[in-house]
Amino acid sequence: MIKLLSHLAHIEITAPDVEASVKFYEEQVGLRVFAREGDNVYLRCWGDYYNYSLVIAPGDQPSLGAMAWRTSSAEALDEAAKRVEAEGIEVTWSNDRLSLGKSFRFVGPYGHTMELFWEVEKFHGTGDQASIYPDRPERRSRHAVAPRQLDHVTVAASDVRGMADWYSRVLGFRIMAHTVLEEAPVTVFTVVTTNEKSHDLGIVLDGSKVAGRINHYAYWVDTREDLLQAADILMENGTDIEYGPSIHGIGEQNFLYFRDPSTMRVEVNTGGYRNYVPDWEPNVWKPSQGPNNFYRNSSMPMSMTESFPPADMPSATEEGIHPDTREALLQNMNPYSKHGQG
Repeated sequence: MIKLLSHLAHIEITAPDVEASVKFYEEQVGLRVFAREGDNVYLRCWGDYYNYSLVIAPGDQPSLGAMAWRTSSAEALDEAAKRVEAEGIEVTWSNDRLSLGKSFRFVGPYGHTMELFWEVEKFHGTGDQASIYPDRPERRSRHAVAPRQLDHVTVAASDVRGMADWYSRVLGFRIMAHTVLEEAPVTVFTVVTTNEKSHDLGIVLDGSKVAGRINHYAYWVDTREDLLQAADILMENGTDIEYGPSIHGIGEQNFLYFRDPSTMRVEVNTGGYRNYVPDWEPNVWKPSQGPNNFYRNSSMPMSMTESFPPADMPSATEEGIHPDTREALLQNMNPYSKHGQG
């Protein structure tokens, strides 16, 4: 079977105040504006091989506009379109996306817009942007946070395994791990990947009736020390840390979470394993085993259960609402809130 997708390339988010968000990402996170096109602003990390990895577009609320993956070839792009169409889903082709060649978008069965492309302009820094390392697209940033590149996106869906199975069957994502509640056979979190990382797409259970929501997206830094410094610098400059630093059991990445001015959640992570096993069988974790916080020495704040755009009660959570556990979860929608359970 042809390998369809290569990696997550960029995401598009919406914000009520685009300029406030752009200023935050420039000054607090260390991204750089690559271009402006209409009302959209395109930003890049210093290690992005393509021109941009984040698009900020105007919107009434913070939300996911689209998540974009590069295919493994031009043939894979056409094959992916055929497979999506075979599922009865309409694909919309375009040739006018900034820095991209032919691409198509579709809305997946759980309401998320996905864009696939093959042809793309690669970034080559010149002048004072040029790196002394030939393999780097740009010199390392002087900024104190400055993530190297986009890492993954985590979305919310009403059926976690259903979404993972669909993306695996239709587009070839590998399913890497699940989290299942202790109290009932309810899958509340799953990670899938297009490559050797533990995931470039995460899925949390959504108890709301709003489709296509996002929980967070993540940037990569090279070392744990970079991540700890990022937490320090963000706090020194008025950005609160929502959760972390700590380490996820699933994926084994060090993490920290914070919010941008629109309230969109952003993660910075590093570390983690690389998995090249072609016939990998996903493990099933319980919250008591530390899939979220492997140290199991703290509790996850309730705010982490919020997804975007905001929705009716309950919002998207790694716990969700299920008839078998509804009463318990409405009283305590966060099984990670118990100290020592991660």
